[in-house]
Amino acid sequence: MRLHSSIWNADEWATRGGLVKTDWSRAPFTASYKNFSADACIWSPSGGGSSCPLNSTTRAWYREKLNTAATRKLKWVQKYHRVYNYCTDKWRFPKGLAPECKFT
Repeated sequence: MRLHSSIWNADEWATRGGLVKTDWSRAPFTASYKNFSADACIWSPSGGGSSCPLNSTTRAWYREKLNTAATRKLKWVQKYHRVYNYCTDKWRFPKGLAPECKFT
């Protein structure tokens, strides 16, 4: 498994059109991970879903779905706190959005 991350370059799309100012005096910007552990399934859109066993009892969160109240809370957070959503950025990705965007 790999983990990829990046530190954005303060383009207009990442700063809400310049509303969020970049404090360049704090550069260089760095990120690190210590004792990172991921416990996940492999997603396969062509294979009909994930590699997680449907009858797994040890990792129930693999099958967990949001209920109505949790979905409403998630929508609220997205509306009032999300700065950028690459799944709606057709200008930046004119050749097509990422495959996972069809699930949002």
